[in-house]
Amino acid sequence: MDLNEYQVKARETAFYPNVGRNPIYPTLGLSGEAGEVADKVKKVLRDKNGSFDLLSKESIKLELGDVLWYVAQLSSELGFELEEIASANLEKLLSRSLRGKISGDGDNR
Repeated sequence: MDLNEYQVKARETAFYPNVGRNPIYPTLGLSGEAGEVADKVKKVLRDKNGSFDLLSKESIKLELGDVLWYVAQLSSELGFELEEIASANLEKLLSRSLRGKISGDGDNR
């Protein structure tokens, strides 16, 4: 499945207030789900000495799926296709790499 196909299929499961006119809901969902990913990784560090066993990985995979779903919804709300976003991101990173600007901070490196 390609990213745009995923986005279309994920959109079929989007049930929240004002779908199609509400970028706030998926933004808040994305933030929450990213926090859940971070929390699961934190607990691996705390409880399993940083060792990611199969159960931990599978649990994180499910949360990453939720992150992807919210990214797809926010992208749809803003009129972007996921493949467009992925392509633009890779172009940005390649440009930074070629210019020796991968490390550091700031959006316009």
